[in-house]
Amino acid sequence: MDIAKTIASVREQVKRARDQHKTIGLVPTMGALHAGHISLIQAAARSCDYVVVSIFVNPTQFGPNEDLDRYPRPFSQDCAICQTHGADLVFAPDPEEMYGTGGLTWVNVETLTEPLCGQFRATHFRGVTTVCTKLFNIVLPDTSFFGQKDAQQAIVIQRMVADLSIPVKVEVCPTVREPDGLAVSSRNQYLTAVQRKQAPCLYQGLRAADERVRQGHYRAAELEAVIRETLRAVPELELQYIGIVDPATLQPVKLITETVLVAVAAKLGSVRLIDNIVIDVKAK
Repeated sequence: MDIAKTIASVREQVKRARDQHKTIGLVPTMGALHAGHISLIQAAARSCDYVVVSIFVNPTQFGPNEDLDRYPRPFSQDCAICQTHGADLVFAPDPEEMYGTGGLTWVNVETLTEPLCGQFRATHFRGVTTVCTKLFNIVLPDTSFFGQKDAQQAIVIQRMVADLSIPVKVEVCPTVREPDGLAVSSRNQYLTAVQRKQAPCLYQGLRAADERVRQGHYRAAELEAVIRETLRAVPELELQYIGIVDPATLQPVKLITETVLVAVAAKLGSVRLIDNIVIDVKAK
């Protein structure tokens, strides 16, 4: 496995793979790799001949009061994980390599970035779409791999790729969970022992909503009430939103007749947690 620090080096090594008629897979990450990232790397290795993993803590997707400075950066450990699970190249630029002295160009996806997490992280998705566009232009992958845990991000990236005619397939892989249901996340390490035991309540609330649909209840307001009731078991939890939305438009639905995305976000102490499930009424 190789490690590249510059755009020129990545392009050179990817071109070499292309010249050998290899398909290229890209897994964009901010490092602090966990089981969720591993599942993406493995998915890329299964379907592509040459796998690039980017490790870049992207400053433009952090708000002014968020955890950019303390975001974990275990680079050596991350590289070992990449090598073990099938990566061929790690792209680990510094901010100056990616943005120079300061970019003047941004990629904005409208509407889809406004609800759910967009209510609380005003510039987050602009940073995500801009850095992903740059990565797509640098690596020129055939397929890029994202996790369902960050459902809104994946939907935004899919729309951006379609709208801008970027020739990359966006593959969304299932959320990886701990045995108690907590979605794995780099930020879970910030949880105290007590908070770690409380955090799975988000998934418990989502499962309660899914069970209610299985019982034939399709009103979104009723499902939201079930989730709220489940979350009340953890008074320390600061709920940000419960969204029951169309998975294509992210607009709220009142009555579930087809497929919906049910998403929730909350803070537990200083840690922001997100989770979601997709409910398909026709599959019940």
